[in-house]
Amino acid sequence: TSKHRPLCVYDLNYMRVYSIFVASVIIATHTLIQLFVNRLDSVESVLPYEYDVFDFCKDDNERRPSENLGQVLFGERIETSPYKFSFKKDEKCKKLCTKTYVKDKTEDKNMLDFLKRGMQLNYQHHWIVDNMPVTWCYDVEDSQKYCNPGFPIGCLVTTEGRAKDACVINSEFNKKNTFYIFNHVDIKLTYHNGEGEGWRGARLVAATLEPKSINNADADKPTCEGPPMEVPGEFSSDVKITYTYSVSFEENNNIKWASRWDYILVSMPHTNIQWFSIMNSLVIVLFLSGMVAMIMLRTLHKDIARYNQVDQEDLIKAPPPQGKSIFYEDAQEESGWKQVHGDVFRPPRKGMLLSVFLGQGTQIFIMTFITLFLACLGFLSPANRGALMTCSVVLWVLLGTPAGYVSARLYKTFGGEKWKTNVLLTALLCPGIVFADFFLMNLILWVEGSSAAIPFGTLVAILALWFGISVPLTFIGAYFGFKRPAIEQPVRTNQIPRQIPEQSFFTKPVPGIVMGGILPFGCIFIQLFFILNSIWSHQMYYMFGFLFLVFIILLITCSEATILLCYFHLCAEDYHWWWRSFLTSGFTAVYLFVYAVHYFFSKLQIVGAASTILYFGYTSIMVLIFFLFTGTIGFFACFWFVNKIYSVVKVD
Repeated sequence: TSKHRPLCVYDLNYMRVYSIFVASVIIATHTLIQLFVNRLDSVESVLPYEYDVFDFCKDDNERRPSENLGQVLFGERIETSPYKFSFKKDEKCKKLCTKTYVKDKTEDKNMLDFLKRGMQLNYQHHWIVDNMPVTWCYDVEDSQKYCNPGFPIGCLVTTEGRAKDACVINSEFNKKNTFYIFNHVDIKLTYHNGEGEGWRGARLVAATLEPKSINNADADKPTCEGPPMEVPGEFSSDVKITYTYSVSFEENNNIKWASRWDYILVSMPHTNIQWFSIMNSLVIVLFLSGMVAMIMLRTLHKDIARYNQVDQEDLIKAPPPQGKSIFYEDAQEESGWKQVHGDVFRPPRKGMLLSVFLGQGTQIFIMTFITLFLACLGFLSPANRGALMTCSVVLWVLLGTPAGYVSARLYKTFGGEKWKTNVLLTALLCPGIVFADFFLMNLILWVEGSSAAIPFGTLVAILALWFGISVPLTFIGAYFGFKRPAIEQPVRTNQIPRQIPEQSFFTKPVPGIVMGGILPFGCIFIQLFFILNSIWSHQMYYMFGFLFLVFIILLITCSEATILLCYFHLCAEDYHWWWRSFLTSGFTAVYLFVYAVHYFFSKLQIVGAASTILYFGYTSIMVLIFFLFTGTIGFFACFWFVNKIYSVVKVD
């Protein structure tokens, strides 16, 4: 039986909220518990593989639970395993199967080589029971316990005698050029008994295991005792591997079903670093806010009031009041931005491309905001597998209308008339680039036989969502955008463009754009480390509260940095601010790419050309999306600022 109830867990120490709208399964005595297996992955390779590819023991009646779009896109392939337990029935050294590899058979040699390759690259099992990861918990430094939601196939002692990865846990793993396969697992299932609380049955609240390597003398009657199971580096004789398991049940009524993920999440010691990251970001925000406030006060209050009430020339000629210095320098310094009033709203070059980028950026911004907000409320927790990706894709598809509207309205404001081209580019340009990149990555995965390769049917479904829903919605948005009048500018544009004076080094376009991305990147780089860890090092990410806070800080920082630099350029009488405002905050994406390259070489141990191409292929998609997202924030902040300052100054 199962009870559906929304469960919300809020832990202030870890600033996480995950409310899990899933069925809490109540288990009766002797109920059969099915263990599921997911795809295997590695930190040394981007290519995940299905469980069946490695020639482990298979379930005779294999079933696959239905997977959502997010799970398919992330390459999750969940299936039933031969590990089946009766509730409260302990098993000791139960045999699953024996795999024999004959040295003269090419097929056996290839299978064993693939298994060895998996151990060499430290591929990890991911097992699931009752929608919970089966974890391997072990002690790390400072007597802390770390619970890994995966465990390795095995490990390798190199030809030099160096124990790699998990081989360091046992001194018996010491023979050179030898693989040690973990062919036995001790599984412990912890349950919460409902008898004392007025309900019958029990609920699983924890699942842990300990992998072991055991060479059983008698494969038919294993005792699970003996030396470790060695697989020699050289395949010179037949190899026989017997897979066994033991299972035990433990009652623990202190752990509630709603908080059963806590022991995994608490073991990830990142919280102090997160608070440091937030404080670091807030200091940057306060600094920028102070600068922007100072400019707004000088520009909008003191300066504009003076210019609107007193004739400029009279002010400059006026004698200074007693004890006060004259405003002459201020007036001369700040007169720059007013002198370009006749050119500041001159339409930019390549206005079509800018409007398309801004339309796409708006779509990405709204999608990100809603996704993070839902994740904060707990709808997209680690328990809901693939929910985050599914939510993002569905939202992106449904948000075609704002993209079309923003792009069309701005293009009309720029004086553009090729509305059909504008709509088609908005609907197809950036999604087309992302899909082309994604398709090429998928081809590599397909050639390598990886489980992350998207099935043809799913690709067709994604194209159907794009062309069947997103594109028509973009057309609807563009229709309303073109129907509306162009955005009215506060000042008229002169017929003849004004000559831009010689610029200093810092007010030239390129140095300004390069400087503009530094502060927003400074706010996000610590959070970025955890996000990259969750993607490439397969660590669980659950701190959406922190992420949402960083998202808001990024929003403010991008806006303020762009407004600040825009003001300096206008004071230097350079009125080409349209593209510059977009690129100033958009340049944060370049720093993101540089950081991703640094992360690849310093933190990851990825080997192989295919994995390297995949890493940089997927990183390129992230960088493009981030470029459009940050660029759009900067542009609209600057657009508001320029409209504001020119709307309150009187122009003859």
